[in-house]
Amino acid sequence: MRAINPGDFLYLITAMQWTIMLSVIAFIGGGIVGAGIALLRVSSRASARWAAITYIQIFQGTPLLLQLFLVFFGSDMLGVPLPSWFAASLGLSLNAGAFLGEIWRGALQAVPTSQREAASALGLHYFPMMRKVVVPQALRIATAPTVGFLVNLVKATSLAAIIGFIELTRAGQLINNATFHPFTIFSTVAVLYFLLCWPLTMASRRLERRMAVAYRR
Repeated sequence: MRAINPGDFLYLITAMQWTIMLSVIAFIGGGIVGAGIALLRVSSRASARWAAITYIQIFQGTPLLLQLFLVFFGSDMLGVPLPSWFAASLGLSLNAGAFLGEIWRGALQAVPTSQREAASALGLHYFPMMRKVVVPQALRIATAPTVGFLVNLVKATSLAAIIGFIELTRAGQLINNATFHPFTIFSTVAVLYFLLCWPLTMASRRLERRMAVAYRR
């Protein structure tokens, strides 16, 4: 056991950068998966809708921690072991895709049916209609809840510590093991998470207020 020194806090700040990077990668990966899931959920084909529903139920109905375990240890059993960084990114992306898919599905379905009917009357087929008419309107509706989900995703990256990835929470654990000052260390970790999440929370609330004003108009 040793005393806490400035290098420990610098180490936490460095680890916070890895938390940010993991959040960004998981959000981008989850966005790609979520976009596909959302489009399948509003598809006219029942098989596509059921495939998307099954995916959503699996990833929303099981703990994220278990999903990270399955990706990390499952890849090793298949003979293609993944580094903890890649496994955490993949696991979080697959999980985020299920939630973003539902958020964006709701936004797509919130676009008035009359918009689709007007696009069809103009001769637009499904994909041009989605790209030019439905999706631009759905993006405005989905922005606030998407930013709100990003806050949860940032906090969820702390679970990557369990598979050995050194992000903010794991860095706090390592420093605490060396100094045995849990209150000071984890209070600092909590403050750093707050500094990451608070601006996103404020942005989400501001967007929600703007949307409410736009709807009243």
